[in-house]
Amino acid sequence: MAEERRDLYEVLGLKKGASDEDIKKAYRKLAKQYHPDLNPGDKTAEQKMKEVNAAYEVLSDKEKKARYDQFGHAGIDPSYNAGAGDFGGFGGFGGAEDFDLGDIFGSFFGGFGGGAAQRRSGPQRGETLRVNIQLTFEEAAFGCEKKVNVTRNESCPDCGGSGAKKGTSAETCSVCHGTGQVKTTQRTPFGVFASSGPCQNCRGTGKVIKTPCGSCGGSGRVRKSRTIEVKIPAGIDDGQTISLRGEGSGGANGGPAGDLYVTVRVKEHKLFRRDGQDVLLEMPVSFVQAALGAVLTVPTIDGKVQYTMPEGTQTGTVFRLRGSGIPNVNGRGRGDQYVKVNVEIPKNLSREQKDILQKFEECTGENCYESKKSFFDKVKDIFK
Repeated sequence: MAEERRDLYEVLGLKKGASDEDIKKAYRKLAKQYHPDLNPGDKTAEQKMKEVNAAYEVLSDKEKKARYDQFGHAGIDPSYNAGAGDFGGFGGFGGAEDFDLGDIFGSFFGGFGGGAAQRRSGPQRGETLRVNIQLTFEEAAFGCEKKVNVTRNESCPDCGGSGAKKGTSAETCSVCHGTGQVKTTQRTPFGVFASSGPCQNCRGTGKVIKTPCGSCGGSGRVRKSRTIEVKIPAGIDDGQTISLRGEGSGGANGGPAGDLYVTVRVKEHKLFRRDGQDVLLEMPVSFVQAALGAVLTVPTIDGKVQYTMPEGTQTGTVFRLRGSGIPNVNGRGRGDQYVKVNVEIPKNLSREQKDILQKFEECTGENCYESKKSFFDKVKDIFK
């Protein structure tokens, strides 16, 4: 039966996945605690020190640590658990046969490592850019044209996006032979595993630029500031976004450019509020105008219009101006404007004005006040 060994992280008083710095700190602390010079003749301390040293030897080595994290003690000591044989019928999994993890996972996910390398060397779509633009209430209602400034990656004009100095060209990588990936093998207690990863020589592109372009440094792209005209459709609302295809950063390796998203922010208006396609307005009128009726001059987003308010209009009354609202952003019709009337009661009256109103009140019968009459009729019914 295989010897049971303590977890190396547990030996150092750590949890799996501890950082290199944490591992160093834990080792130094325990080394001081169990060092033979500080514990002469203490066999237990001597054994602890050996155990701590063995744990630190593995966990301080990135390669050994990686194998231990994946396979445990079997990853750092091939003789550990050797009696496990073929692992209960995994078909020779513990033998010397090579297993390519890239091939295994590729059958499930369409390529393990290879797909990423192909994406690096193949055409890549450019980055999508986002900007905000501020509009007035009227600009959003009726549409306009605006200019936005963006800084984006573009194909280098000197090398045509190849990254190589003019007159030269990129060469096929001699390490990966243009595939962008290299295969490595690793012998473990489970067998010899082969895995694929990006080629470090060409950074997964499959090509090496020996004489890079001086303008772009071999990247094939340069940063440029551009001013782009944006057509704002009538009826656009706050928070809506306009998509400009192909106005984002340029692509790599011949890939298409990304898009530019322009998000609209609409300033608040001093008079109007928006509710979908409708415009809302609150308008004060005098007591006399409400009582006798009046021709009101009403502001709208199209300009001023005349509206005849009937006599006896109560405060809070809302009337509608058809077709005076916001145009539909899809170009189909317009909303309405709703005007809410607020009757303003006069203040700071003179003695003469108060006398006139008092006489007016005395000669006004209850039939002139429908709501007031109805209210007091109900009061009489309750308390009769």
